[in-house]
Amino acid sequence: MSVVVNRKGRRARLVQVALLALGAGLLPLGHLPALAQSSGLVLRIGYQKSASLLALQKSQGTLEKRLAPLGAAVQWVEFPAGPQLLEGLNVGSVDVGFVGEAPPIFAQAAGANFVYIGNDPAAPEAEAIVVPKDSAIRSVAELRGKKVALNKGSNVHYLLVKSLEKAGLKYTDVQPVFLPPADARAAFERGAVDAWVIWDPFLAAVEKQTGARILADGRGVVNNYAYYLAERGYAERHPQVIRALFEDTLDRGRWLKGNLKQAAALIAPLQGLDVSVVELSLQRYQFGVVPLTPAVAAEQQKIADAFAELKLIPRPIKIADAVLPWRVARAD
Repeated sequence: MSVVVNRKGRRARLVQVALLALGAGLLPLGHLPALAQSSGLVLRIGYQKSASLLALQKSQGTLEKRLAPLGAAVQWVEFPAGPQLLEGLNVGSVDVGFVGEAPPIFAQAAGANFVYIGNDPAAPEAEAIVVPKDSAIRSVAELRGKKVALNKGSNVHYLLVKSLEKAGLKYTDVQPVFLPPADARAAFERGAVDAWVIWDPFLAAVEKQTGARILADGRGVVNNYAYYLAERGYAERHPQVIRALFEDTLDRGRWLKGNLKQAAALIAPLQGLDVSVVELSLQRYQFGVVPLTPAVAAEQQKIADAFAELKLIPRPIKIADAVLPWRVARAD
């Protein structure tokens, strides 16, 4: 027993010394994860390159610094899109993930084990239906019978459903072509599809680089919330880690919105995009994670009910079953 206590004491002193050295500029950030790993606590974050704020946090190492006093390390795991990220969360390769509205609904319907822990504010302008600049299509109603590319199970799936409904069409009135963003962009440019439903920064990129026209974005149609999800057991065991994640996200989000040009310059090379593309994308996103509220959960339930009615998911689900009955982070 005395050996364990001594080890804990030495570990605590190591972390304290590391933090003092960091504050004095004597120790680079890269040393902190190695020290934190000695506790065995790791936060594995599933993210997409398109998630600009997380990309910024990863590049600046701010989360690693914030978690070091807790003895926790950070591991970043990149996924091409939300559905794949949810698969990773379900099989235990990540502890926390950040996705749009639809992926968690498809995952919950398939029996995935996760919980909602927070959401960013609505960003309806950050997703849209686009057509080539010289397309004869001028309205959503003119998509009847057309091929529409989208990433199956992503947030834009619901945007397409509701936009068609608003235009007096049914989901079955179009020909969905399920493609991940890179393949959809290629199909869009060569004319293999008539329209593309996509989110930022891919949306901003196709606008800036090809002159694609927006037929409709989410305004007046969908909220386009983004959600933070966690493996249930991890969230229950380590609320202090989730709280630190939220605090860092809030801090970096405020900095980003107050320094758009500088933030875009930092994020652009990480996403392989022009600075102007990233800046346009950042203007349309909102940052400010808060714990999930009953009102937001009710909005998510509406999407789940719509997908169940359209037989897009195998069974109806209750969003409340995937929401923790307690808060793991402050709303401020």
